[in-house]
Amino acid sequence: MTDGDADAEGAQVRRLLLRGARSVVSRCRDFTAEALADWGWIPAGSEAGEERVEDVLLLVSEVVTNACLHAGGPEEFVLRYARGRLRVEVADLSPEPPRLRAPRSPGLPGGHGLMVLDRLAGAWGYEARGPGAAGKVVWLEVSRPPGQVPGRPPAELL
Repeated sequence: MTDGDADAEGAQVRRLLLRGARSVVSRCRDFTAEALADWGWIPAGSEAGEERVEDVLLLVSEVVTNACLHAGGPEEFVLRYARGRLRVEVADLSPEPPRLRAPRSPGLPGGHGLMVLDRLAGAWGYEARGPGAAGKVVWLEVSRPPGQVPGRPPAELL
C-alpha cells in the first residue's frame, strides 16, 4: 500500500496492492472509508453527503466484486482525489471489457453491477493498463456533494 502520494495533476493518490489478497471487497471498502475520512467526506455533515459516501462505498463493492467474479480478481485498487472529484480504479489481468447483462428483474440477485455504476457514478469506463502491463483498469468518478467544502461542514450546519 502506498498512501498520500500526489500525481502529476496534484491529485491525492492512495494505492492498495491486492494480488492474491483475501477479503478484497471489505478491504477496499475500509480503505476507501479511511481515505474519505482523511479527505473530509466523512463525517458528511448533511444527508446528501451521507448518501454520497454510501454511494461511493457501494460502487467500490460493485467494481471490486466484478473483478473477483469476472476477471480473476483485482490486482490493484487506486483512489485519486482532486478538486472535489474522486476517481476509483480497479486493475485486473483480464483484457475482457465489462459487459452489461440482459435486463432482468431487480428482485433477482446478481447481474446488476454495471447498472448500479450507470445510476450512481458520474462517469465510468475502462481502459487498457499501462505499457507492458496485461489487463485493464475499470474506473469510475464521483463528485463531492455541492456546497460541501473539504474539512468544513455544509453551510446549514455553520
